[in-house]
Amino acid sequence: MKYRHRVLGFLCLLAAITYLDRVAISVAGPRIQDSLHIGPEAWGWVVGVFTLSYGIFEIPTGRMGDRIGARRVLTRVVLWWSAFTAFTGMTSNYYVLLLTRFCFGAGEAGALPNIGISLSRWFPTIERARAMGFVLMSMQAGGALAPLVIVPIQLRYGWRTSFYVLGVMGVVWCIAWYRWYRDTPADNPSVTQAEIKEIGSQSFLNNQHLPWGLALRSANLRAILVVGFCYVFGLYFFISWLHTFLVKGRGFSEADLLLSTAPGLLGACGNVCGGFVSDALVRRFGLKWGRRGVGLTGLSVAALFTIATILTTNKFATLLFLGLVYAGITFQQTVILTVALDIGRKYVGGIMGTFNTMCQAGGFLFSVSFGYFVAWFGSYGLALIPVACMLAVAAFAWLRIDAAEELIPEEHLESVPENAIPALG
Repeated sequence: MKYRHRVLGFLCLLAAITYLDRVAISVAGPRIQDSLHIGPEAWGWVVGVFTLSYGIFEIPTGRMGDRIGARRVLTRVVLWWSAFTAFTGMTSNYYVLLLTRFCFGAGEAGALPNIGISLSRWFPTIERARAMGFVLMSMQAGGALAPLVIVPIQLRYGWRTSFYVLGVMGVVWCIAWYRWYRDTPADNPSVTQAEIKEIGSQSFLNNQHLPWGLALRSANLRAILVVGFCYVFGLYFFISWLHTFLVKGRGFSEADLLLSTAPGLLGACGNVCGGFVSDALVRRFGLKWGRRGVGLTGLSVAALFTIATILTTNKFATLLFLGLVYAGITFQQTVILTVALDIGRKYVGGIMGTFNTMCQAGGFLFSVSFGYFVAWFGSYGLALIPVACMLAVAAFAWLRIDAAEELIPEEHLESVPENAIPALG
């Protein structure tokens, strides 16, 4: 086994833990709402405040990883969010829960940008979509496993205990990661020279200051940010409202929630398939359409099956259609994140942090607004109409994205006077 595949294994395990921890609040949501007497509109703020802090801390933790490496940053942030995962189980009222989830989101903000940094330093361009696909598949698998892990625990020991168990899991991962991982292949004596040559030589010097003015003037980056905002608006239905939707909108019992693993499993398949299909298309059609074709297809499918979900009340059909929505979203999710690696180069942490900040803005808007949509439409089904619209907008935005266009070419950067580059990174 090549050493970079072991790195990928560690990152996949972390990805699964992130979604186990994140989706736990959705799975335990009905019990928490009953226990703490929280209504739909107030519950929207519980899941939304996580997204708010997650977005705020994306860029700082991403840039921190660019400068000091993912080894130290991931160790710090996983310890932080694991502590607040456990504290979630100790909350006694609505306002303490809000504060706890805000702090939890601040920790998890560092995960994806620093996973991206690791992938960019350990994998060649032609393998990155597949590697990102496995990471995101692991996230979806973690989300899919959440009901299987959490429901039995909360049935036997109560909802609070499930958060204590998840907190311990994160701490164990941190210890193993810090002892084993190194920030670049060259830093690890166990990596062969042949594998270092396969990965390719990369420079991570002179990345202390990201030239934000140049970056934000890029139409390519702006289109990527629009896709991120809109698709995560739809994705957060599955993260923050799925189980409440199934129980209160489609009549599922608590035992029926075990079936809610189905959309997550289809989503996991979408992630890994998107990576393999994109890398294959890149070889055949080039980087631009190898990425764009997958993104356009995935989000178009997701928008269509969101409409199908609105039109059905059958339990089986609901799960099937929602699974296809999830799969369409994740099919392109792998590729949009890989595009951030393709164009970001040595600023991957900052670019992924910027992208994920915009994503979380979309997720926050959905998480808070969905409860109001339910009240406005008088129906959980009709409340999905804005989701279908946002997914359609994201699909069209893919037509403006070119993964072959480097965000900040070295020759362009060298031509900019040093005092014209703001030191915001």
